Amino acid sequence: MPKSIYVGNIAFSTSEDDIRNLFSQFGEVNSVKFISDRETGRFRGFGFVEMDDNAAREAVQALNGKEVGGRALKVNEAQERESRPPRHY
Repeated sequence: MPKSIYVGNIAFSTSEDDIRNLFSQFGEVNSVKFISDRETGRFRGFGFVEMDDNAAREAVQALNGKEVGGRALKVNEAQERESRPPRHY
């Protein structure tokens, strides 16, 4: 079953392919998605990687705190997003 992994503190110079290559050392990467700001479209410095369960567990243990692009990655199992009330402008 695929598991979603949160990857934070990503250097702005890092690409989705860089993250895919890093995580693929631990197993097949199903997807990599960087999160962009809704208003500006700029990369927000975090994203999600989807992998199979066992590979995800290994990747989290091995890559949490690993320095990539001069920044220590924060890697952990993604949590379900809490529902928030709709925004009113």
